[in-house]
Formats: sequence, structure tokens, C-alpha cells
Amino acid sequence: MIDIRDAFSPSYAKARIKFLEAAATAGMAIRSHEHPLKGREGETLAMDTALDGSPDAQNLLIVSSACHGVEGFCGSGVQVYAAHDAEWRAKARDAGVAVLYIHALNPHGFSWLRRVTHENVDLNRNFQDFSKPLPVNEAYAELHHLLLPEQWPPTAENEAAVQAWIAEHGMTAFQAAITIGQHRFADGLFFGGTAPTWNNTTVRQVLREHAGRARRVAWIDLHTGLGPSGLGERIFACRDDAAAFQRAKDWWGGDGATPITSIYDGSSTSAKLTGMMWAAVYAECPQAEYTGIALEYGTVPIPEVIGSLRGDHWLHQHPDAPAELQAAIKQRVKDAFYTDTDAWRGQIVSQARQALFQAVDGLAG
Repeated sequence: MIDIRDAFSPSYAKARIKFLEAAATAGMAIRSHEHPLKGREGETLAMDTALDGSPDAQNLLIVSSACHGVEGFCGSGVQVYAAHDAEWRAKARDAGVAVLYIHALNPHGFSWLRRVTHENVDLNRNFQDFSKPLPVNEAYAELHHLLLPEQWPPTAENEAAVQAWIAEHGMTAFQAAITIGQHRFADGLFFGGTAPTWNNTTVRQVLREHAGRARRVAWIDLHTGLGPSGLGERIFACRDDAAAFQRAKDWWGGDGATPITSIYDGSSTSAKLTGMMWAAVYAECPQAEYTGIALEYGTVPIPEVIGSLRGDHWLHQHPDAPAELQAAIKQRVKDAFYTDTDAWRGQIVSQARQALFQAVDGLAG
């Protein structure tokens, strides 16, 4: 067993080393998909996978981190802790469930303290059918020029204009307008892209390699940035399908204390999104019955989360900004998606561990 604080890391480079060492010590089968660019410290970037169990297992649990790069500080810590957790590994092994850890779905964003990929794309809005017309987000189009002003920090006039929009439409509409994704402004927030990213195609390759033979697949995708601090919301992450939703509720919400929420019925803190990553399971693993959740941990209030992302995107457009301002913007982003306290980390691991055990029971049952 590892001390919880030792499972977490202050940088992507250190997180990757901890994950690979833990997986190797546990005897997992490791595969690294190297990213074409280098990291903030000049380090190699990769989407690493580690399989704990038989490659021919009929029941497969996927546990993934850093779909939104900077959120990987949390997800990587959960994965490293799990790799050291003998009781958890025995639970999965005895149930005949193989566990596939996908570390750093977006290694570039993880390293560079960005939520998006190197193409400035939100990976969890990028799994669209690009042969068809893409969703149009008119509300974001109204806000784009306000969200990314000429100077940073924003002027009082800019902040007043943003607040006026919120006063007219409401905070819920403001969050939805920004976060549901958009495909028009390539330099903007929550840009879903106009073609599949490197991360998209690599995720699909991983699914074909590791889940192409499984009869039942479960997926826990680890996220941060929505909801009350330290609370892990279990957001249904499948098609709007009644049978899959019932399975998710039976597996992860059976105790009543941790209800499964959904973007389809408005019960989730997340807006209703399109182009989400789990959609790839249906295309790449059509033989499998699929059940998944996003485990979304709260950090700071949503206005602060959005404010941190506005600064990050502004900085991406102004790479010559003063070093002190750059450092402040980067730290604000990290703080918005990772609460660097022992209490928060303890909450994260305990809730993730419960969800892992429940997933194995569900798959094996």
C-alpha cells in the first residue's frame, strides 16, 4: 500500500514516472503511445496504458485520466494508488475482471497545464461525426469576444459586460453556452475541433486493441472542476439508453447516498454535451455491452473555473506575456482543477476506490 499523498504528483513528468513504475512493479502489460510534441520540461509525452489481467478477459474495466489535461493531477493519483492497492487488485482478479488503466489521455494538456489538446481542442467534444454538419452554438458566438478580451486581467468594462449577459440570461445559461462546446472559434473555449485529434485516433486504437474482444465493458473516466469541493459526482456516460442507465444506477448508485446523475434529464452539474469520448466505444467495440460514468470531483465554484480557462486561452494567444503574469495564469488553472490538500486527496481516493469495487461487482454480476 502507498500513502495517499505519495500517489499524487506536482507535474506530468513525475506523474508519468510514478504510474509506469507502479504498473511495472505490479506486472501489468504496458504500452506507450508517444505524442508528437514534447512537454513543458522537454519530456516525452505519451498516452500510456497498463493492463492488469488477461487480454482475453470477457469483462473489462477501463479507468482513465486527463481527458482534460490539467485534470490529470487528480486522475493520475487515483490510478497510481490503485496500482499499489493489493486488496483492490485481488478483488478484480478474483472476479475475472481485467482492468485497463489509460494514463494521460491528453498528455500535452497535462504537462502544459492546459485543459485542451495541442490543437486547442476539448477532447471530450471531439468525438463527432465530422462527415455531417457540426453543432452550432449561437450563445457562445455572442460571448466569444467578451471571454477573450484584448488585455488580461480584463478591464472593468469587460467584466461588466460579462456580468450583464449573466444577469439577462442566468448563470446556468452562461455555463451551458460556454461548456457545451463549439466548432466555430478555433482559438476559443471548449472548441470541439473540425477533425479528429491525435488523442481521438489514439483512444480509438487503444479501444480496438484492448476492448475488441470483451463482452462487457465498463469505463470510469476521472474528471475535476464541477460541483462542491471534494464531492465525486457520478455522471452517466453512455447513450441516452434506459437499460444502460439502469445498470449504472444499479452498480454505482444502489446505496442511495451516491445517486447517478445524467445530462439527459438535467440532474447533472454538467450541461448536455455532444461529441463525448465514450461514444468511441460504440464504434470500436460494437460487440460489447457498455456501461460508464464520469467521476467528476468538485474543486472551486464554476465562475472561478471559467475565469481560469479564460486566462489560459488568452495566454495561448499572447505567448509573449510577462513571465509573472504567465506564472499566475498557469497556477490559477492548476488550482481550479486540483486542490492540493491532504483532505481533498483523501476524499478523491476513497470515492474512487468505492466506484472501482462497485464496477467490478457490476461487471462480474
